[in-house]
Amino acid sequence: MTMREKIEEAAVRYPDRRSAIMPALLIAQREHGHLPGPVLEEVADILGVERIWVYELATFYTHFHTEPVGMFHLQLCDNVSCMLCGSENLLTYLEAVLGIKKGDTTPDGLFTLSTVECLGACEMAPTMQVGDDYHGNLDIARIDALLNRLRAVEGRAASIEHASVRPPGA
Repeated sequence: MTMREKIEEAAVRYPDRRSAIMPALLIAQREHGHLPGPVLEEVADILGVERIWVYELATFYTHFHTEPVGMFHLQLCDNVSCMLCGSENLLTYLEAVLGIKKGDTTPDGLFTLSTVECLGACEMAPTMQVGDDYHGNLDIARIDALLNRLRAVEGRAASIEHASVRPPGA
């Protein structure tokens, strides 16, 4: 089934085609990996809605990516609850161990590191979302274990050498 057919199939479930923009963006992102301008235009054309409406949703929600992201998008919450529980130190650690800065992707395309305003999971702060999964009560050991599991998923099992890489205060 083509992307157009999938979007058309999803759109019939809504009384107004504008209401189908988010499901259509999910379909398009699954198809293309991210949502560059021409894909956003195609979604708008398929739904017969204003292009700005599609662009507004695609750029507002952190779930949508207008630029390519790594296979695993690490989204660390930096809201107050997570910050008070150490997310700033975890961000510093992730940047050091991955060799990238927030907003970048590792050269192998495996990881993209971002911060997000709030994941709505304060009870397990600090929290990070990877794909559709939440990982909470994070510390360095849990981060290391998570990164190793993600690398193993791709057959790239590798130990994290971090004896000399510690966040401030650790």
